[in-house]
Amino acid sequence: MAVVHRTTLTPTKLELLTSWLPAQPWYRGKAQQPVLARTGGFRLDDPKGEVGIEFMAATDTSGDRPVTYQVPFSYRGAPLPGAEEALIGTTEHGVLGQRWVYDGTRDPVLVAQLFALLAGEAEPQMQSTSDTPDPSVTAGIDASGFAAEIASFTATDTPDGTDVLVATAPAGRLLTLRVNRVLRPGQDPDGRALGHVTAPAPLPDGTMAPTAFVVVHAHP
Repeated sequence: MAVVHRTTLTPTKLELLTSWLPAQPWYRGKAQQPVLARTGGFRLDDPKGEVGIEFMAATDTSGDRPVTYQVPFSYRGAPLPGAEEALIGTTEHGVLGQRWVYDGTRDPVLVAQLFALLAGEAEPQMQSTSDTPDPSVTAGIDASGFAAEIASFTATDTPDGTDVLVATAPAGRLLTLRVNRVLRPGQDPDGRALGHVTAPAPLPDGTMAPTAFVVVHAHP
């Protein structure tokens, strides 16, 4: 399982996001710079132990009302070939050295583990504690007719989120994993969904409510 190091990160993940978020098509802010706080999330393990995987909820309080965004991060010890446009930035880790931080919806390791989570073959981990499952995260999918293996994937941003189109192996069934970028705390998956990942996100009063982070649909 992944080790969560108690050390420095320069710049921090929130500092990287402050400059990256405003350029995204699903960003709800206007001219102001976001003011961010980490307000939830969870981790997944890379079976090879090479790539860090985190799904972070970050709340922006710069506008008239708070907006909570979801950013799936992947952390690597070297650049991911062909993923230059997905690079959020680089940072210096106090233990691991330089790390390349990516929008994980474009990282094959993160997408594979997200699909494994949906299929019940990966276990969500606490965001800030090593080797500790997170029971507040639930996931599932109608897995009839395909295995938890991805043959290929593509990711497309929309004004509301990121659609990750996956082709499963070996049958090549097409599924869309909608990554909700703007979280609506308390929002359930819609009734047409084949699967979902649900985790806590903050309500306006500061309490946490189960929220749809990822929703799965059959591709038309």
